[in-house]
Amino acid sequence: MSRRITRPTVTAVTTAAPCPCGLPAPYGDCCGRLHRGEAAAPTAELLMRSRFSAFAVRDEAYLIRTWHPATRPQDTGIDPGLQWVRLEIRSVTEGGPFHTHGAVDFSAHFIDRGYPEVLHEHSRFVRHEGAWVYFDALPQP
Repeated sequence: MSRRITRPTVTAVTTAAPCPCGLPAPYGDCCGRLHRGEAAAPTAELLMRSRFSAFAVRDEAYLIRTWHPATRPQDTGIDPGLQWVRLEIRSVTEGGPFHTHGAVDFSAHFIDRGYPEVLHEHSRFVRHEGAWVYFDALPQP
């Protein structure tokens, strides 16, 4: 049985707050600059981190912009009842500056209406028009 956590489901993330992606930088200097379009993620892992942060701050436009057109949904389905709290990168395959594809295996920790949950996914990323984009998730074994 899950233990209910009593804390607000929405936490404001300011530019000076720690970045939700888990890297040791303020949100404004880390994923915030990617969300604002000031830079593009140079690796698949950094794109994964920035997409996690986009879920945390509810930046649907960034999620759509960084989703491959062939697999992009009409709506990201951001659930306002979820609070994304921690990202754990488990492994990275390729996805560097000189690659055209890559994969990131991760666990995204979140709170769903007061209950802690974990989403485990093995995501595939590709370069599209020169930029890293999310392609899809590999089926779980």
